[in-house]
Amino acid sequence: MLLDVKDLHAHLRTRWGTVKAVDGVSFSIEAGETLGLVGESGSGKTMTALSLLRLLPEPAGRIVNGQVLLDGEDLVAKSEREMRRIRGRRISMILQDPQTSLNPVFNVGNQIVEALRVHLGRRANGLWKRAEEALRRVKVAAPQERLRSFPHQMSGGMKQRVVGAIALASEPKLLIADEPTTALDVTIQLQYLMLLKDVQARMGLGMLFITHDFGIVARMCDRVAVMYAGRIVESGPVREIFKAPRHPYTAALMASVPRMEARVHRLPSIDGQPPALHRLPGGCRFAPRCSYVDERCRLEYPPAVAIGRSHAAACWKVAP
Repeated sequence: MLLDVKDLHAHLRTRWGTVKAVDGVSFSIEAGETLGLVGESGSGKTMTALSLLRLLPEPAGRIVNGQVLLDGEDLVAKSEREMRRIRGRRISMILQDPQTSLNPVFNVGNQIVEALRVHLGRRANGLWKRAEEALRRVKVAAPQERLRSFPHQMSGGMKQRVVGAIALASEPKLLIADEPTTALDVTIQLQYLMLLKDVQARMGLGMLFITHDFGIVARMCDRVAVMYAGRIVESGPVREIFKAPRHPYTAALMASVPRMEARVHRLPSIDGQPPALHRLPGGCRFAPRCSYVDERCRLEYPPAVAIGRSHAAACWKVAP
């Protein structure tokens, strides 16, 4: 097992109270496998990713419980000095917006070399050659010239490839991609997704792909975990989830995806808003928006129930 996350809790202390951004999340990723993490904005997807890297905003954010096992080593128990050697080298992250990920006053070559120097040492030879190879790996044309370019001289798609090159430069085992196609148009988005799949196949990467788009999940992922209000409410193989979603939230998300072959007057939507994470309701957190809700749902949070070999849902509708 490459990554095994067990009962992870990450909280943020704010003036309004304690925000339970990640509240008992568990999942695993094998080498070469892609797990999709899906949910509305504010469901805790990015906070989960930052918890894996131990990059929660300080001093408000902290991991209060749980384990993050990378190749059997618990990252929660590591010191900050040890984590600096792990980030980028064994686990890397592609952030959502390349415009804010890249430093505008340094050229691309310096930014890739900086990432390499942290892990290979200041006197390591051939860093610029490795930076060129990193750009070539993500299929950047004329990589020698691009090393001298600044971010403002590149298109959005090219900047996203550069961010990917930095994340992959030290050849990590696990890659976290946090909605990496949000800022791209549809054509460039498809090219970037295919690029990530190609790089994953060549390097044997495990990947955590964070998105709100089930179309991307269908194309990219082997398994999917659906997150709502800090918890995973359903998880399983992509094909099973698409064929028969068992949690009402999963079904509602999938129903809201536009279909090219269907002509509708109005797209389905989910009524209401996700709960505030510092003031969570009792019982099931989706209950105020669920069309199947009953009194039990409002009083008790449902356990995760196994549906077959690797499919589970936390809903009283499927609980015995």
